[in-house]
Amino acid sequence: MGICMSQNAAAELLALNQKLLDSIVNGDWKTYTDLCDPALTAFEPEANGQLVQGLDFHSLLISSSNAAAPAPSHDVLTSRASSGRFAVLAYVRLTQSLEAGGNPVTSAVAGPRVWERKPSGWKHTHFHRSPC
Repeated sequence: MGICMSQNAAAELLALNQKLLDSIVNGDWKTYTDLCDPALTAFEPEANGQLVQGLDFHSLLISSSNAAAPAPSHDVLTSRASSGRFAVLAYVRLTQSLEAGGNPVTSAVAGPRVWERKPSGWKHTHFHRSPC
């Protein structure tokens, strides 16, 4: 059974996670690397089922964001967090964007993000992202 987070700790973690998501959609590599542990691990669709280790794989994806296109909007629809030295934030993220022809597209992904409390503060250490 997980340890319940205080409201302040949960709010802090949700704000950090939102900042992380914003850095991804805005192509803000500096903020992304500030929030992530260098040894970040992930399972995500772009890796075709393979475990990704480190930040290099994410560098290409984040840096290739098209600054000329409007950034997609994204909302965390549901979330649940538990904490200790590690915090797990499980949620569904809804993303809305426009196709080249201007048609709206909505997608949803689900999965946990794992954060670790280090002496320098919370660092994002692992995630698993799956389409809904």
